[in-house]
Amino acid sequence: MSDRPRLHVEPGRVVLSGAWTLAEMLPRLSELQDGLTAATNGKRQWDLSSLTRLDSAAAVLLWRAWQGEWPAAVDIGDMHRRIVERVAELPQEMPPPPVARVHLPEFIGHYLFKAAANLRGMIALFGQLILDGFFLLGHPRDIPWREFAANVYKAGALALPVTALVGFLIGVTISYLSALQLKSFGADLFIVNILGISIIRELGPVLVAVLVAGRSGSAMTAQIGVMRVTEEIDALSTMGISRSIRVVLPKVAGLTVAMPLLVLWTSAVAMFGGMLAALLQLDLSLVYFLENLPRVVPVSNLYIGLGKGFVFGFVIALVACHFGLRVKPNTESLSANTTSAVVTSITTVILVDAIFAVFTRQVGVPQL
Repeated sequence: MSDRPRLHVEPGRVVLSGAWTLAEMLPRLSELQDGLTAATNGKRQWDLSSLTRLDSAAAVLLWRAWQGEWPAAVDIGDMHRRIVERVAELPQEMPPPPVARVHLPEFIGHYLFKAAANLRGMIALFGQLILDGFFLLGHPRDIPWREFAANVYKAGALALPVTALVGFLIGVTISYLSALQLKSFGADLFIVNILGISIIRELGPVLVAVLVAGRSGSAMTAQIGVMRVTEEIDALSTMGISRSIRVVLPKVAGLTVAMPLLVLWTSAVAMFGGMLAALLQLDLSLVYFLENLPRVVPVSNLYIGLGKGFVFGFVIALVACHFGLRVKPNTESLSANTTSAVVTSITTVILVDAIFAVFTRQVGVPQL
């Protein structure tokens, strides 16, 4: 039978007995709180000598009933007194958690070191791919053709519908907005120049790169990350199979080959959408558009767009595989590295596009 906590209030005296612990108090917690509150009215002697047990929860209850001060007369054993004294030393309110101060040099240095570590890892992965390429040149039977074909299909063929839809809408939008401005200046025919240069040279490759980074890049990171979580990567190493040849190289090579084709496909669909919008807005025939497009847009712009697609595909796949191999065996690391892969891929694509713009600024642009 449990030793229940008991409270007796007598004239000038309050007697507590039994086991005053949280487990014993819970069934009668409200009753005991009301009794202690009523017992504090008036000066009384507190007799706690009959307590068999007293834990910190009961000590907090007593100390709050005493309003944070020892009664004038209290009879309590030494061990129980020490428990109440420890409770009395606690602050009335817990201090707020410390607010971490952001030091700008430390913040910048942290991310610079983090970026340098990622750059070092990507360079090491790139070097390993070069070594794998030389190895496969001497051992053509070890080339993973099936994995390569599967990645071309997943990253290229399966991406055709979404890239076509987005490209068509972008072409319609650019043509429609440009037509409104060109009409006011009587320069309707220059819609061919605007659409050709902007879509074939810039928007087509960058648009496809952003879509592929969010679609195929994240899928590559997640796939390699899951293989890390389930220890499949370690199993490949145990069996003597190169993870870079069987896992990384097919993804990088597949996306590098598929990206220029996706750029060509998306640019063609975007140009078609622009032609339809120009036909409806400016009454510009499709035949005139197709006849003048090669004349006002040099073919070098197409080569630049395809070159960008080739480089963008390689960069996206390399970044995605790097972050996939950095995944630790937990789901939090998987989600964090997948997000980092997408953000880093898009940022790198924009940076590479800026470099292309600087070095090809005199190529493919008709001089007036």
